[in-house]
Amino acid sequence: MKLYKLIFFFGIFALIQCKPPKSNTSEFVLVSQVDSGKPVSVMLTSYSTTLLANSKDQTRLRIAVTDSMGREITSAADSIRIYITGDGKVTAPDGSALVPGTDTSGTQYGNCQLVNGICHLVFIAGSKPDKVKVEAKSGKLWPGSHEIHTLPADLVIMEPNPDQVPPTTKPIDWMIGADISFLPQIEDRGGKFFDNGIEKDAISLLRDHGFNYIRLRIFVNPENEKGYAPEKGYCGLGYTLNMAKRIKDAGMKFLLDFHYSDYWADPQQQNKPFTWKDLDFETLKDSVKIYTSNVLLALKQQGTLPDMVQIGNEINHGILWPDGHISNPDQLAGLLKAGVAGVETVSPDMPVMMHIALGGQNDEAVFWLNNMLARDVRFDIIGLSYYPRWHGTLDDLKSNLHDLSKRYNKPLNVVEYSDYKREVHDIVFGLPDEMGKGACIWEPLGWRSGLFERDGKTTDLIRTYDELKEKYLSPSE
Repeated sequence: MKLYKLIFFFGIFALIQCKPPKSNTSEFVLVSQVDSGKPVSVMLTSYSTTLLANSKDQTRLRIAVTDSMGREITSAADSIRIYITGDGKVTAPDGSALVPGTDTSGTQYGNCQLVNGICHLVFIAGSKPDKVKVEAKSGKLWPGSHEIHTLPADLVIMEPNPDQVPPTTKPIDWMIGADISFLPQIEDRGGKFFDNGIEKDAISLLRDHGFNYIRLRIFVNPENEKGYAPEKGYCGLGYTLNMAKRIKDAGMKFLLDFHYSDYWADPQQQNKPFTWKDLDFETLKDSVKIYTSNVLLALKQQGTLPDMVQIGNEINHGILWPDGHISNPDQLAGLLKAGVAGVETVSPDMPVMMHIALGGQNDEAVFWLNNMLARDVRFDIIGLSYYPRWHGTLDDLKSNLHDLSKRYNKPLNVVEYSDYKREVHDIVFGLPDEMGKGACIWEPLGWRSGLFERDGKTTDLIRTYDELKEKYLSPSE
């Protein structure tokens, strides 16, 4: 196991009070903030999780505490412990060091204190490439954390020319979507769903409440011993074929999310499938293309081609590590282009999404999109995840989406979210020139989504989607 050196910088001995900006207003204050309440978790936003390891590249950190409904408590004055594992440091915005401390395990940390519910800090990269873990803790609250990837200081940073940012010409449907990839597992455990006391098929139930799109993840060999579903193979090709047929039979559209792994792929893990682990780079590219085309051919043969595909899942740190890590941008671009080529082999007109987990993090989103577009990665729509616990405020989301739509002239979709169901759709569909194409809630069938009780009965919250359909989809149908 790789050992990380703990880097901690001692400094002033008065508790750092992190004052918020003079203007701390939000147009979403009524849903995202509360004056007082019982804190449950620490929310930490790092406005970039990709930096150069040059001892000076830096990013803003924002810390708040939230209640059980995810609302920031504006009166909070909690003391927050900041832990750094890896080559980097955290300072106050003016560059001063945090007050040092040592916990009962002997681990060092820095202290800061919320002022009016907020603490602003700065993370500064170290001098060697690393995966740096930043944690924000307060008592027994659920801690906030980020993994920041620092890249070689001599990384070639590129920006696209206008020819490399062509406008999207493929039609992109408006989406009120749901990722329900867990459904076969729920059903195999005996789970059922009820609406107004009547048992219903989950897909039909969602359709009847305004959803028009279903998203499915697919793993390469999830049945492997260390895969997502050993022996069972959930979210493999067989289950995907069955679910795709159910989706199409229900008259809904279908987004397929290629993970290019046997297990979860996200910003903290993008591991190669077991059968690809020893391939050289050129063979790896060929495998991505062939696998992508083979999956789509199987779906085409049963008449259930997706209406859109994602080449990777939350890929701002890359895919198929280490070959396709963001620290190797040329190789990452090569793998993504191989995936796109696999799609075009089967269905040249199918829209292709690139999905990054950066709902409110504009700096990193621009860094990633610039470097991939400048390396001739072609796609049709930008997908983002938005979980406020990691990706900032609703204001951050709105600002980021507006900038990206103008900067790249490409449609956008918040393809993963859970909180702020109405507000996320209002932000996306409110983008100028109809550049916002909708959103997709992640796994709404569980009770934590608020749409269902533990016994599978719908709650009143599901009617939000009836209203969203009436507001955004009905005029176009």
